[in-house]
Amino acid sequence: MSFIKNLSFAAVLGVAASVAGAETVLIHGEAGPNRGARANALQWFADQVAERSAGDLRMDIQWGGALFKANAAVQSIADGVADTGSVIAVYYPQEMAAYGIADLPVNNPDAWVGMRATDELMRTNPAIAENLADKNLVYIGTWTTSQVNIGCKGDAIRLVADIAGKKVRGVGAYGKVFGEEGANMVNMSIYDAYQGLDTGLIDCSQGYSYAVAALKQAEVIDSYTMLNWGQVGGLGIFMNKDMFDSLTAEQQDVLTTTGADMADEFGRMITTANENAIASMKEQGVEIIELPAEERAKLVAGGQKFLGEWAETAKAAGLPADKMLEDYAAMIAKYTQERDTNGYPWAKASN
Repeated sequence: MSFIKNLSFAAVLGVAASVAGAETVLIHGEAGPNRGARANALQWFADQVAERSAGDLRMDIQWGGALFKANAAVQSIADGVADTGSVIAVYYPQEMAAYGIADLPVNNPDAWVGMRATDELMRTNPAIAENLADKNLVYIGTWTTSQVNIGCKGDAIRLVADIAGKKVRGVGAYGKVFGEEGANMVNMSIYDAYQGLDTGLIDCSQGYSYAVAALKQAEVIDSYTMLNWGQVGGLGIFMNKDMFDSLTAEQQDVLTTTGADMADEFGRMITTANENAIASMKEQGVEIIELPAEERAKLVAGGQKFLGEWAETAKAAGLPADKMLEDYAAMIAKYTQERDTNGYPWAKASN
């Protein structure tokens, strides 16, 4: 009985299910709804884990913040509220500084390249693994928001100057740049942005095309400005380290290899989902605006100083920030070259 008392609630459920059904059930906490590209990718991950383990592992996904909200994910997973969970790094600039490298406004507009580079860095850098272990976490796999854009109710953003004075929900370095351009920044989860836009608490919300569709934000925005700027890539699956360590080597391998393969599957999904989301917004009467190249250049320039700020935060956490930036840039170049030479993996598979 003392063994059971020392287990987390989620782990107890997993043990009980394992004994009853000859399988290990992992409870996963997800703050988002069970719809949209990311939800589809998470379900794909769960289905693949079950298939690749021949039924030895099963994921029980708790959707819509049933176990914890997005801004409580890290501590909840570490404490065992769930065995695995979805983590958004921008909500944890200090705690998840290592993963936050994927959120920096570097020259990387390609979603698949970004996911592959981020995944390799997170798996191969021993300092990152040690940093996560100190938090009782293990990295499993990554997604990306894809391109950062902005939806507004009322006056649209057509030029950078239009940002000034607007009440904007934005996060990470991208949000900071908006703040420096004169926006009044509002601290709000993307999952609360619908209500914020609907009630006038915010004028605009930083967003991502597939997420706008999944969260039905087209109902409360009038315009959607394509910034062609960058992406937020610190978005993925992490696991309670105690639970991970309790699994067999075969079970651990199923989770990590499936997590790595998720980048290819989500790359395929997100490309299609973003295209469909833009088409749907147009059908609902949302104006789609392309930010001019000279205006985009102002945002890119404004984001450069935040790489240095991230490096200082990462160094304070004991991470080799300069080496990480160097390695990350090399990995982006590596996967860009792979894409240019061999094409996307899903395109090759369909030929």
